[in-house]
Amino acid sequence: MLTIHVAEASPDLAVAVERNTVVAVGPYEELTAARPQARVRRWPGILTPGLLNPYGPELLEQTYHPDPREAGELGSELLTGAAAQAVFGADEARRGASARRGVQRMLAHGTVAVGGQLRNRAVLDAVRRAGLVMAGRTEPGPGVPALDPWATGRPVVWMPRLAVGGPARFAVFDVRNEAELAESGSATCVATVIDGRLVYRRR
Repeated sequence: MLTIHVAEASPDLAVAVERNTVVAVGPYEELTAARPQARVRRWPGILTPGLLNPYGPELLEQTYHPDPREAGELGSELLTGAAAQAVFGADEARRGASARRGVQRMLAHGTVAVGGQLRNRAVLDAVRRAGLVMAGRTEPGPGVPALDPWATGRPVVWMPRLAVGGPARFAVFDVRNEAELAESGSATCVATVIDGRLVYRRR
């Protein structure tokens, strides 16, 4: 189905999507006038290309993302280092479930690609099923793993600009502009689209 996505604070960057491809980019009024049959998704904030999180292995293979049902036993904070390895043990099913929750948390921060060399099969499966781009090695640099790229201490990396014929891969943040996004961080994400699929929507 042909769908036009538009965000309140960036009406000049509306995106028309058909299946997994961008078919038009431009002002909302122009896109809807040319495609009156299209379904329209309206969002608060701004629409941008999605983000790349450079810490794929650290956040998905070396971090345990607790299930809310485990809060009494493990708490709700992410577990790293020896604490995470103690939970994982040799249980690949548990590692895979953690990775799926980690991927969902990345999507909730507007992430559409992960960097680093992922090696664990269960983690790779979780990333592929979500449609995240695997960017491979990223330039080493100072910083700390975080779901919010603005909290890593490294330069924030965006995916390429949306273009006709390119993949429909973008995010929407409930802020007025990119300066406010940098200040508030990517937890302001309200929607993430990968290959035309709405993979995250804030409730």
